[in-house]
Amino acid sequence: MALVLGLSSAQWDPHTAYDRQTMVHLFEWKWIDIADECERFLGPYGYGGVQVSPPNEHAVVWSPFRPWWERYQPVSYLLNSRSGSDADFREMVQRCNAVGVRIYVDAVINHMAAKGLC
Repeated sequence: MALVLGLSSAQWDPHTAYDRQTMVHLFEWKWIDIADECERFLGPYGYGGVQVSPPNEHAVVWSPFRPWWERYQPVSYLLNSRSGSDADFREMVQRCNAVGVRIYVDAVINHMAAKGLC
């Protein structure tokens, strides 16, 4: 019973900085651009979080354009994607957290795409 009550009450705690609850999803943005946005707009205007696209290395689909869904075809757990490098990701998290904005990752777990598939 305690587990059920604990799980149902979790919806009321967004795990943002105090008195911040609004979040945005900056889908497909580069990590450095998200860091800039946190400092320039989101932090000063009281946003609590940013959901980002999956950060891990993913398959590259060669076509006239790169479809959004290739981000959901992980090939490793390395944090290198078309949004930036591992260092860029760390810098983004540090800069956003410094202005009270938390990073929420859209994670793809429990499967991998074939590296040579695309």
